[in-house]
Amino acid sequence: MVLGGGWRDEDAAAVCPGLGRWGSGHCPKWGSRCLRGRVWCLSEEHCILKEKMLSSNDKKLGKLDPFYPSLVSKPKTSAEIISEARNALRTVRTQRPFTPREDQRKLFGPASSRTPENRPPSSFSLHASSFELSDSRPISGTRLSPLELKPKAPASPSAEEDPCFSFPKPPVDPVKIRRISSARARLFRAASQGALLPDRSFPAESKKTVVSKEMVMMGNSMVEINGTYLRESNTIGHLKSHPFQLTYDGGFREIKQQEGFKGTTSLPSCLGSGGDQGKRRARASSCPSSSDLSRLETKAVSKANLQEKDTEIEVNEVFWNTRIVPILHELEKEENIETVCAACTQLHHTLEEGNMLGNKFKRRSILLKTLYKLVDVGSDLLSLKLAKIILALKVSRKNLLNVCKLIFKISRNEKNDSLIQNDNILESLLEVLRSEDLQTNSEAFLYCMGTIKFISGNPRFLNEMISKGAVEILTNLVKQIKENTKKCETCLPNSGHLLVQATATLRNLVDSPLARSKFLSISTLPQLCTVMERYMDDKDVCTNIARIFSKLTTYRDSCAALANYSRCYALFLNLINKYQNKQDLVIRIVFILGNLTAKNNQAREHFYKEKGSMETLLSLFQTFYQLDLHSQRQAPPGANRPVAQRPPSEVEDVLIKLTRVLANIAIHPCIGPALATNPQVVGLLLTTLEYKSLDECEELVINTTATINNLSFYQVKNSIIQDKKLSIAQLLLKLLVSNNMDGILEAVRVFGNLSQDHDICDFIVQNNVHKFMIALLDAKHQDICFSACGVLLNLTVDKDKRVILKEGGGIKKLVDCLRDFGPTDWQLACLVCKTLWNFSENITKASACFGDEDTNTLLVLLSSFLNEELALDGSFDQDLKNYHKLHWETEFKPVAQQLLNRIQSHHTFLEPLPVPSF
Repeated sequence: MVLGGGWRDEDAAAVCPGLGRWGSGHCPKWGSRCLRGRVWCLSEEHCILKEKMLSSNDKKLGKLDPFYPSLVSKPKTSAEIISEARNALRTVRTQRPFTPREDQRKLFGPASSRTPENRPPSSFSLHASSFELSDSRPISGTRLSPLELKPKAPASPSAEEDPCFSFPKPPVDPVKIRRISSARARLFRAASQGALLPDRSFPAESKKTVVSKEMVMMGNSMVEINGTYLRESNTIGHLKSHPFQLTYDGGFREIKQQEGFKGTTSLPSCLGSGGDQGKRRARASSCPSSSDLSRLETKAVSKANLQEKDTEIEVNEVFWNTRIVPILHELEKEENIETVCAACTQLHHTLEEGNMLGNKFKRRSILLKTLYKLVDVGSDLLSLKLAKIILALKVSRKNLLNVCKLIFKISRNEKNDSLIQNDNILESLLEVLRSEDLQTNSEAFLYCMGTIKFISGNPRFLNEMISKGAVEILTNLVKQIKENTKKCETCLPNSGHLLVQATATLRNLVDSPLARSKFLSISTLPQLCTVMERYMDDKDVCTNIARIFSKLTTYRDSCAALANYSRCYALFLNLINKYQNKQDLVIRIVFILGNLTAKNNQAREHFYKEKGSMETLLSLFQTFYQLDLHSQRQAPPGANRPVAQRPPSEVEDVLIKLTRVLANIAIHPCIGPALATNPQVVGLLLTTLEYKSLDECEELVINTTATINNLSFYQVKNSIIQDKKLSIAQLLLKLLVSNNMDGILEAVRVFGNLSQDHDICDFIVQNNVHKFMIALLDAKHQDICFSACGVLLNLTVDKDKRVILKEGGGIKKLVDCLRDFGPTDWQLACLVCKTLWNFSENITKASACFGDEDTNTLLVLLSSFLNEELALDGSFDQDLKNYHKLHWETEFKPVAQQLLNRIQSHHTFLEPLPVPSF
């Protein structure tokens, strides 16, 4: 009875994710097992390699012999755990394309496709004269200037006059009048209604009363505001409360009133609750009905509101003169930078305290004029403080552009990042993007975005930017640009330039895990794909988005999200066709495709079914293959001399990524056979192995070998791999004799698939490859031992080749592998037992077949390993324990039990009697 042949686990191919180097059978990534504690985690490709190492005779024996059950699919949870262990402990991914950091901070780097004359400048001069002194910003249509007329009310109206009569007021523009802080607004509203409520209290030590000689007369009552007394007009009644005093902290406090006030209502006496009944009847004609009553009440309330606004204006004047003007005087002195900077900080706090920020402040133009003059001082610290105040005052158009340019100019120096962070300029810039109009201020947005891009390259800003909503703001900005472009059916001015800055910033932000989760939650990836489609002619935009996807697709969740966007495959193929000679963009697109097809079997199918997918890949492969050949021919003598650890060239790197895509899509059970029968695919792979050596480009040679390994799995009609199997075997010899363990492993895996063929077995023996396989059993490397044992198993299918296990101590080394790896790798242990079973088919005596020492060792090991309590007594979690138990029961136990029975039945425990001497 001979163990050989194998089975095919299609499910393993369907669920097998991975990146980087590929091993035997379906799966490119599942070619490694990693040690977690004392546990070696097995890979899917071990199952695949094992079935290829067995002969077709196994199909006949399977019905009769318990050694050949079909492989039971392992639970999904076990596969996930093993995959995580492997990813964490062994790096098998190909490297992400390297993006060098730019030496200088500019809007567009040296690799930009934009010519200097077709892009906005990064260097410019900016002076106080650049700003417009009259910053007009329409708010709601056309504004009319308020009338200057202010009618004077008589000191005391005559008793004969109708108390319902009111004097006319000039029209008041609500936009021109700036509301004061909410505390003061409540206070004056209460005063106009006849109920003065005390405002919020402030710490006593923070209040400093300002004494002023200015007096504002308002009737008989008087209040003190920063030392200024205001008297209420008699036309609206009297206050029944205490006067108040405005302090430096913007609050109010009560001052003692020496006489009380009577008449608590501001309505005319005919509407009051008290009064002489006869007089009320005499004036019945003035208040004849409820409608007249309502009209008069409305007029009274309107009059009270106007009075409130007049009072607010007066209070603002006092606040301006007592709080703002002294600071402006300090700014005008310009004694030293520190003093001016401190004054700017104080000015910003004071304006905020007085609720005077924004664009509705009456004296805003005077304030801005003072600030603009200070721009010429030339201090970066001062300029940032000025810019923060100017932005808070909501300047527009040219002035908004100039202040954004001012910050941009400062941010070009990386040393100023700390200044930007200390003054919280980032929040002001994000507010510009959030609240200003994009179409009106596109150039201002450009320089604002440029600054944000610069500081996003500093890791210190990442968390702050994300917490302030940068990802959401930028995603919304990208969406706005896309929608505006769609409406106009053409790219708007500066939209492409702005997208370059926005996508470059997103590229920096994506390094943060929190940012990546936001990308998924707000569907940023589909937005970026759509932008790529609309701006396909803009190489800079496409390159930045490709860099974003290159980073994102190295993470499982993000990769799955992009793979689910079905239009991305056609998009990426179109980009490859359009920019085939642009290495920096093409390599990233191919890397993204490699990530997508490595982790998702459905993605492999979607990509392969896209029109022209294989033609595009092979055309790109041919282009860069020719470029690589040309570079080698043009190199001077001695230039190609092997250099230790030489990084791949740009051309070689593209070829590395391309072979990875081919290997990944070959995992699909329908795509793999098609590639194996494609002469162009196989031809390019073999040509690469012929002209490239491990010393010249290790990763390219290993990945190419791994791709051939995946294709060699498929035993299909018209397979080019099978037609050229001897040529492939000859090429693999140079890998076997190298000092590169990864190269050796990939070559052994290919031999594991090819050695099912009788001609390859003859080739192995004729070229002494079998001796090399036996020697590899001593490598103490689980993957190498597994693959080498598989080749030896296929060789022992032929009776005339079983004797090779006697050479080089093959039996002893197999027994050592069983002892060393058995308890943690039941698949490897099963492979060893099958090899020994084939070898001992014609056994007559165990000691003669295996040797006395190895026979005794096998008896002890097999007996122990078949004891379930001893064999599965490992410190595993439940999923891994179930996984190991599955392989122990279905693979190892049936073979080991039969081998143990055979050895026991051909072994005697009686020691031979010594020969007597005569």
